[in-house]
Amino acid sequence: MATLKDILDEPRKLVDKKATEFRNIRDEWNAKTKEHLIKRNTLNGEVRELIENVKQQREIRERMNEEVRARKSERNVIDKKIREMKDSMNTGKDENKKKDGPRDKKGRPITIHTLRREFERLDREFGMGYHTGKNEKKVMKRMKEIRQQIKTMEKTQAAAEGTDEMKEALSVINAQQEVAHNLVREAASQAQQAHDLMIEWNEQVDARRELAESAHRKLRRSKKEADGTHHSYILSLRCLHSILNMSRAMRERERGAAPTMTAKEGTTDLMQKLMSGHTLSTDELLSLQKF
Repeated sequence: MATLKDILDEPRKLVDKKATEFRNIRDEWNAKTKEHLIKRNTLNGEVRELIENVKQQREIRERMNEEVRARKSERNVIDKKIREMKDSMNTGKDENKKKDGPRDKKGRPITIHTLRREFERLDREFGMGYHTGKNEKKVMKRMKEIRQQIKTMEKTQAAAEGTDEMKEALSVINAQQEVAHNLVREAASQAQQAHDLMIEWNEQVDARRELAESAHRKLRRSKKEADGTHHSYILSLRCLHSILNMSRAMRERERGAAPTMTAKEGTTDLMQKLMSGHTLSTDELLSLQKF
């Protein structure tokens, strides 16, 4: 019988050692599982936050693109007005060039002032009787030409004054065009910034999602390893319990006494719970291994 005890003692030590190893390995895998779980959940939270940021930047980009289109439309209206005003001014300049440059026989420029002086002189001479006969008709014809020429030059002068007013108006509208153009550029810049930020965060979403998926795969593997090692640990405890039962039975036979309830026998209830599928606490599992 002593020999049988020795035989049982060796596997008991071996099984106890393996149970301890399985428990330690299981605890390590459980710690890794917890670590991977925290990392995965953290990354998934970052992904959700980044996706929300991407959504906000997309909305900003679309809003600013709409504003760019509206500002461009306003600028186009101003551009059209400027073209029309410039065309009108160029037309006036061409007409003025055609009508400009009347000179007398000596090559001196003819102005409204010189025409009026000539008219007054002829009128004065006509009143004093200097022009009679055929010369009278010639003078009257010249005075009529002078009056017509004065009217034509006055219209040209009025047109020139109108051109000055148009230049002033053009200056004002050019300033408006500059403001409109700056508004277009500002809106376009904001739209581009939102687009760039959206792309950057999209890339971060992909990177975080890939890390989260990697952490999830590691989580599944560590959980699988922890469950497998825990199963081996439970099997070791069952083997250990069987050896202990055999040892206890041998001692009872040696004494020739009826079995008594001891601390070691209390493990039977725990093993029955374990065998029936109940979950034991860590303290209960450790108490099984101690006995």
